[in-house]
Amino acid sequence: MGKVRTRFAPSPTGRMHVGNLRTALYTYLIAKHEGGDFILRIEDTDQERQVEGAEEIIYRTLKKTGLVHDEGPDKDGGYGPYVQSERQKAGIYMEYAKKLIEKGEAYYCFCTQERLDSLKRTVNGEEIMTYDKHCLHLSKEEVEANLAAGMPFVIRQNNPNTGTTTFHDEIYGDITVENSELDDMVLIKSDGYPTYNFANVVDDHLMGITHVVRGNEYLSSSPKYNRLYEAFGWEVPVYVHCPTITNEEHKKLSKRSGHSSFEDLQEQGFLTEAVVNFVALLGWSPADNREFFTLEELVKEFDYRNMSKSPAVFDMVKLRWMNGEYMKKMDFDRFYEMAEPYLKETIKKPLDLKKIAAMVKTRIEVFPDIAGQVDFFETLPEYDTEMYTHKKMKTTKETALETLRDVLPILEKQEDYSNDALYAVLSAYVAEKGVKTGFVMWPIRTAVSGKQMTPAGATEIMEVLGKDESLARIRRGIALLEAAV
Repeated sequence: MGKVRTRFAPSPTGRMHVGNLRTALYTYLIAKHEGGDFILRIEDTDQERQVEGAEEIIYRTLKKTGLVHDEGPDKDGGYGPYVQSERQKAGIYMEYAKKLIEKGEAYYCFCTQERLDSLKRTVNGEEIMTYDKHCLHLSKEEVEANLAAGMPFVIRQNNPNTGTTTFHDEIYGDITVENSELDDMVLIKSDGYPTYNFANVVDDHLMGITHVVRGNEYLSSSPKYNRLYEAFGWEVPVYVHCPTITNEEHKKLSKRSGHSSFEDLQEQGFLTEAVVNFVALLGWSPADNREFFTLEELVKEFDYRNMSKSPAVFDMVKLRWMNGEYMKKMDFDRFYEMAEPYLKETIKKPLDLKKIAAMVKTRIEVFPDIAGQVDFFETLPEYDTEMYTHKKMKTTKETALETLRDVLPILEKQEDYSNDALYAVLSAYVAEKGVKTGFVMWPIRTAVSGKQMTPAGATEIMEVLGKDESLARIRRGIALLEAAV
């Protein structure tokens, strides 16, 4: 085998599913790990399923994730066209289908839909149709007469119904199937377009593809692919079938899950680099069980032989955690640029959003978490005075009321509302009273935030709120406590 050449061949049918993104990533990594070429091919032979704008989604997703293709519809490397509908118009698939007919490895089928329906049967509650090779027995004259008469036809693969076929997959090993299980699949449909299975084999050979990466749902089709390669006398590529991706309930990840596509995850505030890192681990693990990788590090470390046969669980909790870890390491300016729209959506007052962003940077896992962390800056929420009671801080509603009454005049006299100055003046009060810092800060933080958990301490919050708003909230806290005790 010469230079490694892999291809990602998506269909423009909507957003890019996580499974497709993983296929693209693994395909890219296999090529780049070996210094090979990564090719993009658009498979648009299923005209009915095409979605407007989906092709742009493919390009946009590959660009965002850094999976830069070496060849494709926009980068001709001498193996084009790279769009299957264009290849179909050039007559490539019909040419090769007719070569198979000449070899006796395929045949014209003129059966009507009514006849095909009559061959259907129910097995384990599922309706299936196995073709009975009826048209294989038509004479050459009958075929030519039907074609001359303009009868609709498909071209079917002529598979044997005795013996076995064996193929090798790098992950699943040697797999043998009974030829009786191989239906005579359609190669060319009645509209002249090739089926997915046939177009893949022809295109992969003509484009010099050495490694084919796809989901393990295609394992059952692989014997048919191999028979096509053998019928043409072509070299069979290396097969790498990826394990199924399931949700937390161990059911196949569905588009209805709300996070099954790359764009879903982007809209939910996940970082591209975190998603790529997470997806890489859905079915593959490095020898040292390391978890964090840049794309460049993945290229260096990725070995498809370390892929698993077992289903990979799309664990949203782990993805959120991983995303949070990436956020902690982010350059602040980039973090603020991405966080600012979420901050502005929640906070309309003219507050220092950069200071607030710095507070939440290490406390959130995805950007939409920001709202729940900072909403109290905009409006003091209604809260239960039981929040002033804290066993660890040894505070009660009574002690909290006493503390707030004591610090109010101190904070009224204070002109410098910077965090350091506020902390210094309140620390002096703590020392004077001979209590622990939390005994004083807990009731103040509760009063100025109205929340059990906040992204920063009392004095940091007061610095952002400013003197007037901070004092107003403390007075509100005193009034609530006076009514409660």
